[in-house]
Amino acid sequence: MEPAAEIKTFVLDTNVLLHSAASMECFKDNDVVIPMAVIEELDKFKKNSDELGRNARRVIRHLDALREKCPACAGDPDKGLPLSAISPDASGRLFILSAGMIDDGSAGEADMVFDNDLLLDSPDNRILRLACFLRNSGRHVVFISKDINLRLKADALGLKVMDFERQKVKNFDRYTGFRDLEASPEVIAAAYEKRELPASAAEGLLTNEFVRFTSTADERKRVLLRKRNNGILTVPPHRVEKVWNLVPRNKEQRMALDLLLDPEVKLVTLMGGAGTGKTLLALAAALQQTLVEPVYERVLVSRPIIPLGNDIGFLPGSKESKLASWMQPIFDNLDFLLGGEEERKPKSSSRYSVEGLMNSHKLDLEALTYIRGRSIPRQFIIIDEAQNLTPHEVKTIISRCGSDSKMVLTGDPAQIDNPYLDASGNGLSYTVDRLKGAGVFGHVTLRKSERSDLAALAAEKL
Repeated sequence: MEPAAEIKTFVLDTNVLLHSAASMECFKDNDVVIPMAVIEELDKFKKNSDELGRNARRVIRHLDALREKCPACAGDPDKGLPLSAISPDASGRLFILSAGMIDDGSAGEADMVFDNDLLLDSPDNRILRLACFLRNSGRHVVFISKDINLRLKADALGLKVMDFERQKVKNFDRYTGFRDLEASPEVIAAAYEKRELPASAAEGLLTNEFVRFTSTADERKRVLLRKRNNGILTVPPHRVEKVWNLVPRNKEQRMALDLLLDPEVKLVTLMGGAGTGKTLLALAAALQQTLVEPVYERVLVSRPIIPLGNDIGFLPGSKESKLASWMQPIFDNLDFLLGGEEERKPKSSSRYSVEGLMNSHKLDLEALTYIRGRSIPRQFIIIDEAQNLTPHEVKTIISRCGSDSKMVLTGDPAQIDNPYLDASGNGLSYTVDRLKGAGVFGHVTLRKSERSDLAALAAEKL
C-alpha cells in the first residue's frame, strides 16, 4: 500500500481570492489558511462595483457560511472549518489565522527578519510572517500569490511559493488555429478540383482548424482548407477574397475572414501583434453582414476600460462622450473602412458616416461595465483588447450572446495592461484553450503586421 500523501497547508494571498472567488475550493484534501491581514484587505474591496469587488463579496459570504457551521473552529490552529460545506470537491480544512495565534516562541531567525527588514505595518509582510510561523511549527507550507514581488520575498525566506495556476493555460501559444503539412501532388490537384478533401487527409485536425497543404513535388503549389463540423476539409469560399472592399493580405487574414463570415461559427477569437489586422477584419466582416447582407441587425463594439500608463481621471459628459476616448482605436478602423472606398465614400468626412451608423443604431458602443445581465440577440459583437479580461469576465461576456448573435474576441496576450493577468492566465488565452475543437468556435493567430513597414519593424524588433 502506498503511503498517504502529506497534507499541505496553502497560505493564500489577497490577490488570489480577488482573482478567483472559488480559489479556496481548489486544493482538494489539503488545508487552506487565510491570514487575518487578507480579511482586512478584502474589506477594502467589498464595496467596489467591479470584478474585484464582486469576488471580495463572494469570498466574504463563503467565509461567513463556513463560520456559521462552527463559530469556534476558524481560528483554532488544530480544528479549522470543513471546506466540504461550500464545495463537494474540497475535503480539506480552512483556517483564519494571525501569527499571534500560533507564536510559540520558535520563530527565531524569521522573526528577526521582520523586526529588521520587513516591517509589519505592511499587510503583505504580516501575511509572510504567518506563513513562516506555520512553516516553523512543522507544517508543509506552500505560499500562493499572484504578486511577483511577494513571491520573491517568500522564496528568500525559504518558503515554497507558487502562482495560482487554476485557469492558467499551459503552452497557450501552441494552438494557432492552423497547421502546415505536406501532401502529394494528387491531393493538391483533388483539392483544387473538388474544393474539398476527406477528413483522412489530415488526421488529428480539430473542428474549424485550418491546414495548408504544400505539394511535395513543387512547394509553390499550395492549398488552404478548413475542417468543418461534418469532418470534411473545404477550401474557403471566394467571398473571403474581398470583404467590404478589404482584401486579405496573407493566409491568416483569409482564415480569419472565413471564420468571421461563417454564421455557423458563433464565437471567433483573433490573436496577433500590433498591426496584424485583428480589429479591422472583425469590423469589415461586421459591416458586411450588417449593412450589405442583413444577417445581423447591428454591430456592438466594446473593450475593457484599462489605461496604458497613468489614467487621465474623470471624464465629463454622457456615456457616449466618455467612451469616445476609449473607443478611438475603433473609430480609426471605421474611418479606414468607411472613408477608404470610392463607391461608399460620402461627400463629407468619413467621421460623418460613423456618426450616421451610430445615429441609426446600426453601430453601438458599450462599456463592459453595463453588460452583466443583458441578453444580446441578432447582433455582431466585437470585444476588443480581450487579453485584459479575466477568465470569469470572459465567461460572463460570452454568456450574454443571445439567439442568432456572433461574438468576436480580439487581442494580443503580449500586451496586457491588467496587473493581475499574464499571457497564459488572461481570459482570451483561457477561452482559446477551453473551446478549441468546438463546432461553434474558431480561432486564428495572425503573425504578420500589415499596418506599415514601420509598424512591422517595431513589432519584430522592439
